[in-house]
Amino acid sequence: MNKLVTVFLYIFLFLSLSCNMPNSSDNRTHKHKPTNRVEEIKKRGKLIIITDFNSVDYFIYKGQPMGFNYELAKAFADYLGVTLDVQTNYNLKNTFRTLQEGACDILAMGLTVTKDRTEFLQFSKPIMQTRQVLVQRKPKAWKKMTKRELDKHLIRSTLDLANKNIIVEAHTSYCERLKSLSQEIGDTIKYVGTSEFLAEDLIQQVADGRIDYTISDEHIAMVSQTYYPNIDIETPISFEQNLAWAIGRGDTLFLNELNNWLTAYKKSNKFAFLFAKYFKNPRTKKIAESKFSSFGGGKISPFDKEIKKESAIIGWDWRLLASLIYTESRFNPNVKSWAGAFGLMQLMPVTAQRFGVSVNSPPDKQIAAGVQFLKWLDDYYKKEIPDSTERIKFVLAAYNVGQGHVDDARALAKKYGKNPNVWSGNVDYFILQKSKPEFYKDEVVKYGYCRGIEPYNYVSEIFNRYNNYKNLIKS
Repeated sequence: MNKLVTVFLYIFLFLSLSCNMPNSSDNRTHKHKPTNRVEEIKKRGKLIIITDFNSVDYFIYKGQPMGFNYELAKAFADYLGVTLDVQTNYNLKNTFRTLQEGACDILAMGLTVTKDRTEFLQFSKPIMQTRQVLVQRKPKAWKKMTKRELDKHLIRSTLDLANKNIIVEAHTSYCERLKSLSQEIGDTIKYVGTSEFLAEDLIQQVADGRIDYTISDEHIAMVSQTYYPNIDIETPISFEQNLAWAIGRGDTLFLNELNNWLTAYKKSNKFAFLFAKYFKNPRTKKIAESKFSSFGGGKISPFDKEIKKESAIIGWDWRLLASLIYTESRFNPNVKSWAGAFGLMQLMPVTAQRFGVSVNSPPDKQIAAGVQFLKWLDDYYKKEIPDSTERIKFVLAAYNVGQGHVDDARALAKKYGKNPNVWSGNVDYFILQKSKPEFYKDEVVKYGYCRGIEPYNYVSEIFNRYNNYKNLIKS
């Protein structure tokens, strides 16, 4: 009997030790090497961000993408040596999901750092501080009122928010703050979170009299007040809070890289200039109200009508043609290059003569001639490159540097086992190599040396700006 008990004790001890021994697969799970998103971004060649479309963070002005967070993200992309791919936030809940699924790298927007959000996001070091304010409409005769008289018509205490109807952007920290504030004042604050409108849209609705109240970050509200002077933003509903960018949880190495860059950049004159440009510059009102602002008039250029008409001839999205024209001339019909190219489309004299225009031709004729040349190039490549989207890249490169150099790059691609009918990662690589003797002296090359970085960047720049136009300008 004693021997039997001893055997059972040994078995129990063995099973106990076995159950408590670390499992090798668990070790592998807990000691996995952190993913290095920086290397993924560099390999991919682009930094993917989501930001807000508003008059502060991201917009188009006179054909050029602008905005505080856009320019800050562009500086970070430049630091990493990659291009910037911008997507826009139209629903914050979906935006969070996109980040969690790894489909973007950074939420480059003014996100309030809250305890709840740290459960599923990692925040960068603070970019700035702000507080939340009530946005309300001033009475009609506000210009004739003294400060004291005006205050009597407006909410100045959070206690007076009881039973008021407030519309805010859904899934934002504004909802969290109003929920907490309702507890603090011991009364009901009636608020609705909408996914249909962003914060700045709701500010406009207050100004227009469609809703009575909304909540906004103070720095956004201050810019909005410059073009909606009938709104009041002097009633705070929170203390100062940190605003930061967010990345997915687990990207520790990426977070360290981002924070190190932010710390250094915020100490630089570049950051000071950027901050002043968007938050202290009196020209902000002029930009926001301009018909050439995507937030104001929604126009890209003074020639949108002509661009839309001519783009239909070649079957392009008019915003793509607008991006090309911006790259060529910044929409200046009188500009002339050192090499003799002139006008909106920067046609060389020989090409211009071929398509019936001169330096004295009006803008609509310049655009028409440039499109005829683009159509000629499109027809030139159509048989060998049937995919229209892919063919556009070859047309753009040829428009910049000539089809002879592009054909050389295609010949090199074919010789070295790449696809001569695909631009990215194939022909674009060999257009870059045409500045090197071992390539431009190759027997398959007919047109010799080419400074390939120019067409390479040209195609990339036009498509990057086109993507910005698609984000912000209606088709």
